[in-house]
Amino acid sequence: MKTVRPAPQPGKPRLTTSAMIASIAAEGQKTRPAPFGHALVELARSRPDVIGMTADLGKYTDLHIFGKEFPDRFYQMGMAEQLLFGAASGLAAEGFMPFATTYAVFASRRAYDFIHQTIAEEDRNVKIVCALPGLTSGYGPSHQAAEDLALFRAMPNMTVIDPCDAHEIEQMVPAIAAHRGPVYARLLRGQVPVVLDEYDYKFELGKAKLIRDGRDVLIISSGLMTMRALEAAQALKDDRVDTAVLHVPTIKPLDTEAILREAGKSGRLVVVAENHTVIGGLGEAVAALLMRSGIHPAFRQIALPDEFLDAGALPTLHDRYGISTAEVSRQIRQWL
Repeated sequence: MKTVRPAPQPGKPRLTTSAMIASIAAEGQKTRPAPFGHALVELARSRPDVIGMTADLGKYTDLHIFGKEFPDRFYQMGMAEQLLFGAASGLAAEGFMPFATTYAVFASRRAYDFIHQTIAEEDRNVKIVCALPGLTSGYGPSHQAAEDLALFRAMPNMTVIDPCDAHEIEQMVPAIAAHRGPVYARLLRGQVPVVLDEYDYKFELGKAKLIRDGRDVLIISSGLMTMRALEAAQALKDDRVDTAVLHVPTIKPLDTEAILREAGKSGRLVVVAENHTVIGGLGEAVAALLMRSGIHPAFRQIALPDEFLDAGALPTLHDRYGISTAEVSRQIRQWL
């Protein structure tokens, strides 16, 4: 594992180790603290079947807020992710609705077989909510879940969600509780940016939403890359590039109708942007859908490379791997 140490730039403070775990919020951007933890507390007030479970990471998945409010419904399972998900399955079989939290690397790699056999195959009503998805940690491959969407997309019975911001996370929690069956949701934790409230956005499970329209480029995005897409669309206006953004929070089941409708409009470059490896995520799902449907626009992907990623400060890594706002804008200009 190679650590990236950014060279200091004139007028900019040198990035320290804390930038490896820093919020993805830009300087001065509006944020809300721990949206998942607070939304789960609100849900649990009217749902006595809701319980919170974690594997020694309550503070780092914002579940400690739920644990403080409902200590008798909070289960700390220790550093044993297989036990966490096996127990969650058993509690779901008894009529509870467990929200099981850990890091995305531990759910997608360490405990995959337990989730596959005890939760997905049994179609248990467990909500798996995982922090540090994709490249949201600078601590290298041990903490970077760049492959999680590909793995959970391949699991039968599993609904897969990649929310954009605090506004969407708050709406996602009651929505996945209303859905009967297993769910894997990515989680942004801590001070989470608020973006979609300005667009009168409402999360609907299984639905993609056109956040803004444009005649030149269509960016199809999920998760934090929808923030980047909206920022890039503003930057591209200076070059008289009119950019549409289609936000796809539900990776499975995919909203095929919305994607085909927007990608089928002639004359636009279609770019899929995701915080995930280029293999097996939203980009390949959209590409396969378009091919099967006979729609063939100019098509590009913005995604993490098929390699183990470096450690370092997140802003530096986002630039290096092409998912910062500046890099998204640059790539689109180059393709045009």
